[in-house]
Formats: sequence, C-alpha cells, structure tokens
Amino acid sequence: EHLNQLIFFEGLVRQASEVRPQVVNAKFECPSCGTVISVLQIEKKFREPSRCSCGRKGQFRLLSKVMVDAQRLVIEESPENLTGGEQPRRMNVFLNEDLVEPHMEEKTTPGSKVRVLGILKEVPVPLPSGAISTRFDLAVESNNLIPLETTYDDLDINEEDERQIQELSEDPELFRKLRDSIATSIWGYEEIKEALVLQMFGGVRKISDDGTVSRGDIHVFLMGDPGVAKSVTLKFISNIAPKGRYIVGKSASGAGITATVVKDEFLKGWSLEAGAMVLANKGVVCIDEIEKMDPSDRSAMHEALEQQTVTISKANVQATLSAQTSVLAAGNPKYGRFEPSQSIVDQIDLPPALINRFDLIFIQRDLPNLEQDNKIATHVLNMHTRNETKPDIDQDLFKKYVAYAKQKIKPDLTQAAVDEIKNFYVKMRKASLDGDGKSVSISARQLQGLVRLAEAHAKSRLSPTVEIEDSQVAIKLTKYYLMQVGYDPETKTFDIDRFSTKISSSKRSKILLLKDSIKKLEEKFGKQVPMDKLREEMKDMSD
Repeated sequence: EHLNQLIFFEGLVRQASEVRPQVVNAKFECPSCGTVISVLQIEKKFREPSRCSCGRKGQFRLLSKVMVDAQRLVIEESPENLTGGEQPRRMNVFLNEDLVEPHMEEKTTPGSKVRVLGILKEVPVPLPSGAISTRFDLAVESNNLIPLETTYDDLDINEEDERQIQELSEDPELFRKLRDSIATSIWGYEEIKEALVLQMFGGVRKISDDGTVSRGDIHVFLMGDPGVAKSVTLKFISNIAPKGRYIVGKSASGAGITATVVKDEFLKGWSLEAGAMVLANKGVVCIDEIEKMDPSDRSAMHEALEQQTVTISKANVQATLSAQTSVLAAGNPKYGRFEPSQSIVDQIDLPPALINRFDLIFIQRDLPNLEQDNKIATHVLNMHTRNETKPDIDQDLFKKYVAYAKQKIKPDLTQAAVDEIKNFYVKMRKASLDGDGKSVSISARQLQGLVRLAEAHAKSRLSPTVEIEDSQVAIKLTKYYLMQVGYDPETKTFDIDRFSTKISSSKRSKILLLKDSIKKLEEKFGKQVPMDKLREEMKDMSD
C-alpha cells in the first residue's frame, strides 16, 4: 500500500557506493524524416522510440543524452529502535543529481545517521533465464536526505526529566547510586562498576592548535576467571549505553568491527560498508572473548582505539571514517584461571601494544572467601526468589542522565586538580628511580588516562570544572588497577612493563646480566662456555 507514495524513515548509512552517471533523457533522430524524438528514461532498461510519426519503426540515430550522477546507499535501522535480538532491516536508497554533490557526500558516509524522504518503488528481479521473477525488491528513490547528528542526545529529555537530573546531580551519594545501578544482578566489584560509570560519561575530546587530537573516550579491559559474570556486565552496558553494540570475539571479523569494501551488485562498483566501531560512533562497543579473535582482525582495532578513526584503502576506495567509540573488552586467561605470579601478557593472547591502549585493566578473581561467598549466595538466591533490590536510579533515568551530561557538560581542569595528578605521576616515577632506576612504574599514556577519568567524574556530577576530588577518584582507580596488574613482587615496586611488554624490567636486567657474563666468558673459553664457570661468574655478580 506504500508503493509509489512519498514516505520517510530514519536509519544509519551502512553502505555507500561510488557515484556513477545515469541517463535520464535521450534524444533520437529519425533517419527518414529528420524528426527529433526525445524519450524519458525511467526504467533500468535503456528505451528507444518505438515508432516515428512518418511511420518508420526502429533503427533511430541517438543524438544526445542527459546524464545525472547516481549513488546507492543501504540504510539500516538504528539500534535504538530495535527490540531485543532482532536483525536490523535494510533498505536500498538511490540518490541522484544534487543529493550526490561533494558537500552532501560527507553527510552520507557509512555510520552517519540520516532521515530519508523519497518514493517507494518496486524493482523487478531478473531471473537467470532473462525473464522477470514474481518477487520484487523494494528501493526508495530519494527526494531529500537530512543528516541527523548522531550523538548521545537521541533521547528526548523533557523539562520533568531535566528537573530529575538536576535533583540527582545534587545528591551527595550520587556516585555510589550510579555505581550501584550498574548490573545490579552482580554483587560486589565496586571499583569495576565505578570504572564503567566513568567510561559511560567519558572525558573531553581535545584538538590542539597543531591539529593533534587527544581522545576523550575511556577504554576498559576486564580479564577474569570463568564465572565471574563478565559477559553479564558487557551485555548490561551494551543495553544501557546509548549506541551500545555487543560483539563476540570468535564470530567477529576485522571487517565487521571496523569497515570493509564490498562489491556493489546494483551499480557494479565498490561500496564502503561500516562495521560495529563506526556504527557505534560516540557510543560504546562491548567485545566479549577478545582473546579468541584472529590476530589479523585484532590489529584492525589498534587505530580505532587510539586515533579514533578507521582508515580504509581497498580496491579504489580510500576513506577515513570517524570511530569515537569507547571499548569495553573482556577476556579469559590462557590457562583457565588467573595466576598472579605471572605477568598479564603471558596469560592472555593479546599483543602488548593493544593491552597498553586500555586506560583501565581489571582482574576479576574467583577466590574462596567465607564472608564474600555468603553475600554472593544471598544476592544470587534473592534474585531467583524475586526478592531482588531495586536499583536507586532506574535505567531510563540513568540513560537520560548520561546523555544529558555528555551533551551539555565539557569540564575544564582546575589548577588544584592538575597539581594533584602531577604530584601522583611524579611520585610514581620517582619511586622507580629510587628503586633500581630501570623499572618504569607509570607512563605518559597512564597520565592521559588519569585526566580522562577525572574529567569523566566531573561530568558525572554535572560540574563545569574538574576539582581535586575528581582527581582523587581517578588516582584511586589507577592505583587499584596498577596494584593488580603492574606490581612486581620481586622488586616490590610497580612496573608497567609487566603488562605493556612481555618481560618485567627486573627479569630484563637479569637477562642482560647473563648475556654480558656469557660474552665475557666467551673470550676466555671460546664459543663453548662450561656451565659451572658461568654459574661461578653469576654467583660473583649476585654477591
């Protein structure tokens, strides 16, 4: 009933083909009497005049044809409108003439949100035999395309909501309430829940004078024993975060996560198709079982995590898509359970460069502890008997609160907050100097992470400035995670190499020592150094 009617709908651009010319009108001349006949080209098939007024049929001479630019988009339903696990539907949209101009092209890059106005047409499907199938495809001939700003603020916030949001922001217990409203079905893990709250608010994206962009998105990595509810947490965040997407490592390809170039069967060219990171621009992507992804697919994420763009250079498509996405990843240790004596890099199949890009890394361990086990059992069984406690902030308000903060608040750092972060950073670096001077306890990447976390905490209070208390929360979380992943029991200091390279610095200095000794002994004994001599040499050195 909607065929040949003007309709409008909204969605995300999933695919955009190249621009190609298309004939809309052709002029023919009759060789017998010289009459010029013009024929409008409406269908897919090129039409010639059937007959001339002088009676001639066929074999007319083509004089000229009018061409316009045409492009095909594939529009997909936006994730906000989907319920549960339904597959988003797709619709072909044909654009031509002024809708394909370069200034419009920026607005129709894959991943952007648009409202399409156009006429719904049926497209005949040719069968291999050349006949036309009884089944038709649908396509929209676009009349106008309005780009919608794809931000967090797709949620309608009315005056009543705004009043509730302001009221909530003045609550002295606000941060605790936000934390306790995350994944209420899981007991404990306060620090992790705090980090997830901050991840949803995110820091402030800054562009310096020389064009360098420092990202505002916070990436969090959870690594833990089986059965500590990592997937439940990820599922929850992907549902509550505006523009959240949930993907599982084994079934995700590099193209599905970033972007890919596909063959366009309609216009016979190449078209660009956006993946999860691009579609969740300004949202959150939750990647479960990240260690099961293929290494080649994982490498596609490096750029998206730090530069926040996805660059594609395939076939004849060269494009850079925006992917300002926060990533929440979860993985299991290689040997089933986490072993604190070994470094993180040995226990998870991820390259150190990728692990290092996460602002916060948490380890969830399942250790028997009477008091804790009692509380967890009570909590889980209460859920099953439906006596569960209601969260302080319901999901709807939570979403709106986050959206409001992301939309309206861009906090600035105060001098006190800067000093607090600076003192912590310098103190940590000094500790490594006092130790052996070789281990690095904290790097500049963590320093940027601290700033982002402090800004996110200020946003959660709807504060226009970052105060000293915000810095303290950021420092507390950073210390907590460094204690878990960066503490070297041998030297009793923090050592960032434990998770950013394969070897801790204490181990590295031992290796270098051994190498030097072998070199020294080689001069005495030649290539084959006796083991006992090496042992003696090492003993002297360690003394």
